[in-house]
Amino acid sequence: MPTAIAPSTEIISNFADLVRRAQPLGPKKVAVVAADDEVALTAADHAAQLGIAAPVLIGDVGKIRAKALSLGLSELIAKAEFLAANDPAAVAAHLAGDAQVDLLLKGHLPTDQLLRAVLDKHAGLRTGRLLSDVLLYEDKLAGQVRLVGITDGGLNVAPNLEQKKQIVENAIEVMRCIGLTRPKIAIMSATEAVSDSVPSSVDAKALSEMGRAGEFGEADVFGPLALDCALLESAAHAKGINHPVAGHADCMVVPSVESGNLLGKAVKYLGGSACAHVVVGAKVPILIPSRVESVDDKINSIALGVIFACR
Repeated sequence: MPTAIAPSTEIISNFADLVRRAQPLGPKKVAVVAADDEVALTAADHAAQLGIAAPVLIGDVGKIRAKALSLGLSELIAKAEFLAANDPAAVAAHLAGDAQVDLLLKGHLPTDQLLRAVLDKHAGLRTGRLLSDVLLYEDKLAGQVRLVGITDGGLNVAPNLEQKKQIVENAIEVMRCIGLTRPKIAIMSATEAVSDSVPSSVDAKALSEMGRAGEFGEADVFGPLALDCALLESAAHAKGINHPVAGHADCMVVPSVESGNLLGKAVKYLGGSACAHVVVGAKVPILIPSRVESVDDKINSIALGVIFACR
C-alpha cells in the first residue's frame, strides 16, 4: 500500500477542497461490497481517476463486469481488482481486518448486512468503540461556506448517555481530520431549557458538564441547543446564550436516529447541499451511502474516508 502522508491541518471548508486534500493521501484500497451497483461503480471509477481510490470490486464478478460494461467503465475494468465472493460483506470485512483494504464502500446490499459482517468478532474490525455515522454538508448560514457535521442519523436509534458520549468522541475525531483543532460540538434538543420532560435536554446538560470537566479533550461541547441557536449567532444572542458553540456549531449531535435522518435529508433535499458521510468506530472507515445519493456524494464520502484513514 502507498506510504501514508500526514493530512494538512488547514481547515477544509468545502467538498472541492475535501477531494483535493484526499488526492495526495491516496490511492487507498477501497473495497466496494457487492459491487454490481451503478452509482457505486461510477463513483469508484471517478475516485480512481482522481487518484484517491484503488477499487477492489467484491461479489458476483460476472454481474459486476456486466454492470461496468453497460456503464462504459472500461478503464475501471482494466485497473480494478475483482474478487469473487458468495458473501461479499464477510469477505470485505475480513480483508479490512487483515489490513488488505483501507475502506469499505457499500454497494448493492442492505446496510445491516454489511454492518453485521463488520461487527463479527472474527473479522477483526471491532475496537470496543461504538460505531456511529457522521455526515458533513456545506453550510452557508453565516455568509460563507463551511463544512458542518450531523451525527448520528444512520446507526444508533435511541442512544443512551454513554452511547451519546461515544458519538461525541467519534464526531470530534472526524471534525479534527478536516482541520478543526478544537471542534465546537452542539448537543441538540428541542429547547435550550433543561427539563425532565425533554430527556434529550437532560443528556445534553450531562454531556456539557463532561466537556467542562475536560473529558473530551480539546473540544467545546455544549447543549442543549435547538437548531437555530446551534447555527445562527443572531438566534443565540436573541436568547441570551453566550458560549463558543452557540451559533457556531461545527457538528450537531442529535438525540435520535429519526432526528438525525430528517436533518441530514433536509440539508440535502431542502437545502440543496452536497453531502459526505463516514461510519467511524471500527478499525477502518465504513461508507454506507443511501441508494439515492449521487455519484458526487459518494466521491465526497470516499474522500472523507481517505482523509480519516490517514489521521
